[in-house]
Amino acid sequence: MHRVTAIKSTKDWNAAAAIDRVVLDASDRMRRRIVLTGEKGTTFLLGFAKPVALRDGDGLVLDDGSIVLVSGKPEPLVEVRAHSALDTVRLAWHLGNRHTDVEIVGGHIRIRRDHVLEEMLRGLGAHLTVLEAPFDPEPSAPQGHGHGG
Repeated sequence: MHRVTAIKSTKDWNAAAAIDRVVLDASDRMRRRIVLTGEKGTTFLLGFAKPVALRDGDGLVLDDGSIVLVSGKPEPLVEVRAHSALDTVRLAWHLGNRHTDVEIVGGHIRIRRDHVLEEMLRGLGAHLTVLEAPFDPEPSAPQGHGHGG
């Protein structure tokens, strides 16, 4: 079985060179150790000391130098739009206060579908659009930033 030796970000390699592809949702792309099998049958071990956040378009460099493309699996999402930049910041604050995973796309916020959050956002004046798309949430902040002890 092959092993992943490195991860190349989408801007650092040409996806056309990939020998295979794995399609993973956002939760499955936050891993420390997992055996994966690509669509063409390539089986390999991703095993790192600490969890890594794989992004849609990343390349997993295998021990033989070949690369497997990571593709984000479409998930049920909501795109959150506000009337102004200030309103967008206010909505982002409310989502962050609830420790919600968010993705910023073109000045708008995307979150996983959640009827409670959607109702809160509507109440705050947000316009919501339901969609299915790969979800690449912002990486978590480092621990030790004042929450608990």
